[in-house]
Amino acid sequence: MNNVEKPVTEARKEFADLVNRVAYTGERVALTRRGKIMAALVSAEDLELLESLRAGRYDLTQTGPAAPPDRPQPAPLRIAAEYRPPGPPRPPGFGR
Repeated sequence: MNNVEKPVTEARKEFADLVNRVAYTGERVALTRRGKIMAALVSAEDLELLESLRAGRYDLTQTGPAAPPDRPQPAPLRIAAEYRPPGPPRPPGFGR
């Protein structure tokens, strides 16, 4: 899995593409400003793991395979278009 560093100004122009890369490949994108990492784009799976670690649901002092805590799995993420309210039909070629 690749980890990429992108300046914030460049990432702003490529945001939709970066989100898709993170969501579908698990790639991590570190966002930088003047060479310093300021934030990161991570997959929903990585975010869940980070939140579990922060909440203390995993014991990192034990050896062997880690067992996830007993709780329901999160629902799959839905694409933003599914949340868009219905509107009038778009003219041909609009938004392409």
